[in-house]
Amino acid sequence: MADDRTSAFRTGQTGLIVRIPEAEPSVRGWREQLDPSARAGVPAHVTVLFPFLDESRMDALVHSALAEVLGSHPAFDLRFERCGRLPGVLCLVPEPDTQLRALTEAIADRWPEAPPYGGRFADVVPHLTIAQGQDDAVLEEIEADLADGLPFTSHVASVELIVHDGTQWQGRASFPLGG
Repeated sequence: MADDRTSAFRTGQTGLIVRIPEAEPSVRGWREQLDPSARAGVPAHVTVLFPFLDESRMDALVHSALAEVLGSHPAFDLRFERCGRLPGVLCLVPEPDTQLRALTEAIADRWPEAPPYGGRFADVVPHLTIAQGQDDAVLEEIEADLADGLPFTSHVASVELIVHDGTQWQGRASFPLGG
């Protein structure tokens, strides 16, 4: 979700994310100022797949298929030790990212009509966005501020389906990962 620099999310747009509540104390203030998705109600997260299917397609069969695909992947831990940068984005880097990549690949394989980020990137890099579109001095200030809150670990046991209602992102369903 980090790459939507326009902050113009569409009504009915959906995404699949893993929440990272352990990051909130450190990143909430920065995200609310500098990440459009945070201002639209998205918690600290790593995107699994965005955009996903339109809300009009979210029926019992899709929910069942999501539960099956995601339930076939085990829960896992992520460690956040450092900040990273993508074009125009300051983020926290989840390590290892192999399980996140596997989740994205499994969902994209099941629903090829919903490629990650609309197919704009050859390699999707898992990350937790903190700020977008800022100059280097601001990003360096944020990195220095975040240093005291690192490292931390987060246990990922589910993937959340979120939907944009025209104003805010709302949680719609949670899909547990396997044991």
